[in-house]
Amino acid sequence: MKENYMKTTASEFEKKFDNGESVINELDLSKARRPGEEQKRVNVDFPVWMIAALDREAKRIGVTRQSIIKMWLAEHLRGTHQVNRPGGG
Repeated sequence: MKENYMKTTASEFEKKFDNGESVINELDLSKARRPGEEQKRVNVDFPVWMIAALDREAKRIGVTRQSIIKMWLAEHLRGTHQVNRPGGG
């Protein structure tokens, strides 16, 4: 289903933006992307004891197993390695 977005000239858009007006209805966010945050699926095998430990910690802080793995990997990569991510992150 295609959304109906208001047709606005660039100068009208800039004027609204500069005046602090909302321009969200002027944007087609259906294809918006965050550079450097594209996803790629990977499969990793972990020992059963490690899965149990991940699940305990994930439950303790109220997130999913996948989230705890992503958080810990991101913390490690930011803390111990110079990470060069597209988009400057």
